[in-house]
Amino acid sequence: MKNSHELVLETFKEKFNEQPLVVCSPGRVNLIGEHTDYNMGFVLPAAVNKAAYIAISKRDDDKIVLVAADMDDEIETSLNNYSFSEKGWPNYVICIVDQLLKANKQIKGFNAVISGDVPLGAGMSSSAALECAVAFALSELYNLQLSKMDIAKIAQKGENEFVGVKCGIMDQFASVFGKKGHVIKLDCRSLEFEYVSFELEGIKIVLFDSMVKHSLASSEYNVRSSQCQEGVSIIQQKYPEVKFLRDASIEMVEECLHDASADIYNRCKYVVEENNRLLAACADLEAGNIEAFGQKMYETHTGLSELYEVSCPELDFIVSCTKKEEAILGARMMGGGFGGCVISLVKEAHLDEVIKRVKEAYFNKLNKGMNVYISQIEDGTRILA
Repeated sequence: MKNSHELVLETFKEKFNEQPLVVCSPGRVNLIGEHTDYNMGFVLPAAVNKAAYIAISKRDDDKIVLVAADMDDEIETSLNNYSFSEKGWPNYVICIVDQLLKANKQIKGFNAVISGDVPLGAGMSSSAALECAVAFALSELYNLQLSKMDIAKIAQKGENEFVGVKCGIMDQFASVFGKKGHVIKLDCRSLEFEYVSFELEGIKIVLFDSMVKHSLASSEYNVRSSQCQEGVSIIQQKYPEVKFLRDASIEMVEECLHDASADIYNRCKYVVEENNRLLAACADLEAGNIEAFGQKMYETHTGLSELYEVSCPELDFIVSCTKKEEAILGARMMGGGFGGCVISLVKEAHLDEVIKRVKEAYFNKLNKGMNVYISQIEDGTRILA
């Protein structure tokens, strides 16, 4: 079976009979710091060894020809006549074109073939990976000289404005700035970041994919965002210096939101606690205390399930299974929620037996299978050919 790199290259040559530029942009995991990015807090993501791929070449006209190799699907549009596509997948390409044109960047049409091996709906940000691959490729193709930061911001804005998902910048940032063997401690407000070594001897990052893809994720994501903003506006009445939940303390939440709705209180409490937890978790990493780090992952899952309410029975069950395994140091649901993956830290010596037991327990309880991905931390968006 062809890998995604081979597939885009071969499909492109068959379709367009020329040598393309090939770019790959990775998906990401996020070790801790979930739903904190759009609240201008901290996150701790890393780029992984699953990626979106694009093979692309210039055209002399304004036409855009897009081929999705995995789906055997194709669309044609143009720079002056594009629109939101009901098919879904073209929007993650067109949203970048839309942003570049709005910024008065000089581009023409292009031929492109896309593919990827980032699991869809697993919370590993396949959409951000594709957006960043497209932005990077068009910058190279038309000599736009976009910086890594430009690419991350353009991709996020494209998803916010054209696709309509009010995501923070974490996914795109991790995809572009990824560094092999390191996680990225990112301040989502200032966009200041530092690389923290995550080469843990004898420990693997394992993703247990629930195979659940609830359609709630996008709409509820936007609901959570607005609930957090509502909490901030209440806190601001007494503490005007609080611009985002990132600025609030747990004492402010208790003082100002005790009369607010339970939803507003719980959402804000979770986000403020999660920011504090991430900073403490980074200190654990620097001290080499991976057991304490793992324990904080479990605390994050409890918060996401009980306070932020973005988990689901399948994810909660997987996390309960991991707690029975001595070789698993920490685990939590990852991503927007309502399905997707549980990320866990597993001792490599017990990897096979642990995976087998968790898969069997999941099947026996829910009568369904799961996929398991063993992730390596890789470099970010880059040219392959």
